[in-house]
Amino acid sequence: MTGHVVALSGGVGGAKLAHGLALALASASEDLTLIVNTGDDFEHLGLHIAPDLDSVVYALAGLSDPVRGWGRRDESWTFMKALAGLGGDTWFQLGDGDLAMHVQRSLRLAQGATLTQATAELCQALGIVTRVLPMSDDPVRTRVRTEEGWLDFQDYFVRLQCRPAVRGFTFAGAEGARAQPDVLAALQRPDLRAIIICPSNPFVSVEPILAVPGIRAAIERAAAPVIAVTPIIGGKAIKGPAAKMMTELGLEVTGAAVAARYVGLIDGFIVDQGDPIPDGLSGIRFFRTATLMSTTDDRLSLARAALAAADTFNTR
Repeated sequence: MTGHVVALSGGVGGAKLAHGLALALASASEDLTLIVNTGDDFEHLGLHIAPDLDSVVYALAGLSDPVRGWGRRDESWTFMKALAGLGGDTWFQLGDGDLAMHVQRSLRLAQGATLTQATAELCQALGIVTRVLPMSDDPVRTRVRTEEGWLDFQDYFVRLQCRPAVRGFTFAGAEGARAQPDVLAALQRPDLRAIIICPSNPFVSVEPILAVPGIRAAIERAAAPVIAVTPIIGGKAIKGPAAKMMTELGLEVTGAAVAARYVGLIDGFIVDQGDPIPDGLSGIRFFRTATLMSTTDDRLSLARAALAAADTFNTR
């Protein structure tokens, strides 16, 4: 089966599957649109930092750091060392190559470009043909309610290393934000084959996208199956604080608990091959496959499994 594919992605795990989907669809000359979370974006050192967009772009360009799991491979740190020597703020690490991305983006935004335009230019410069879209050109900022009070996401995630216990989330600016027009257009295409929700943190990667007015409704109306991929394997998150958040929110750390958050939105859910297929979630068909993406072949295999799961549905 052929057609256009749309995927929703956060950072590291989502970026890996996004790369796998790009590889799988390129071989069949099919189109892919990636809708990326910008709730993690923030202003730092006078620059617009977009962690999830950059994770996706680096993955597609083959530039991701395979050891740290974030940022660019073969990175150097001359800027941060010099900044520390000047007494500057170094809690958020910016490698020299990564810094170039932030400087160029910030320059284009200051010149009047939208985030979508700046992202497209960066993708073109890096030879990326896949369409990478921010969920909105308007600012939406994830904030985390913790036992210590409300925190901006990067303060919680990087400065405090996810230590405070989580009690809830809000997405500041979401109510007044406008969905990026090409996002809605992609979800309304008559040749839409599938919508894939990548294995990203449901609370702070996927739900900010769904909070932008019009996006969730467009997914619900789309004439294509919606397949989500678990970010949980064997009771753990491979990367990031999803498992810790689930525990602190009183949820079981399972793929089923993630799937439950998507009831009414998704048609299928992929759990890891080593985890049980859950019962009792109405309207969701479960699939099992290997979901750990340690290699490029793993990414491609999971992408093909997600597309195959979508193809089992004739219509939504």
